[in-house]
Amino acid sequence: MSNLITKRREPFRFMVWMGIASSIILFTMLLVAYVVRSTAPGWANIKLPNVFLVSTGVILLSSLTLKNAIQAFKHERFGSYRTNIATTFGLGILFIILQAWGWRQMVRAGVGLQGNPAGGFIYIISGIHLLHILVGLIFLAILLAEALRRRLYIDSFVYSVNPPNSLKIRLISLYWHFVDILWIGLFIFLAIHHGLDLRLSL
Repeated sequence: MSNLITKRREPFRFMVWMGIASSIILFTMLLVAYVVRSTAPGWANIKLPNVFLVSTGVILLSSLTLKNAIQAFKHERFGSYRTNIATTFGLGILFIILQAWGWRQMVRAGVGLQGNPAGGFIYIISGIHLLHILVGLIFLAILLAEALRRRLYIDSFVYSVNPPNSLKIRLISLYWHFVDILWIGLFIFLAIHHGLDLRLSL
């Protein structure tokens, strides 16, 4: 019976890994296009908005709080689990705000989608990643809502020993850590090519 339940859950794991693989392919193609286009005429490197560095720290912190949430869930510290899930969700919202702030810095510095293609690539790469973050926030919102509905210890315990629920939390955690690592890789790539402009106005 347990094998049958496991097999039924496997498609969800497969879907998450397929989504991760597709994202890796997509961003690899974007970065290859970036490198190829940067060697063509009309390309001029621009500085990344300084707030992107802050948003990178925020996304790193969100991975830590999510890790703490998973550990708390495993050890039946459900109050800590709820707190850390809520914190992770809040940090995800903050990341979006900071990214939008970074775009505002770029616009105020005269960087748009037209003209220099370097700016367009930064908007596209960071924008598509932001869509990944939004998907992750939807998943986190589901976990948070379920956790808040089960404030009593017995309700949380029954929820935690249900294998599908445990798998759902692990898969959402996997996805969130992936988009975090993905942004760090993208940020390092862009920072190496552009550097940071600490003089951009807020």
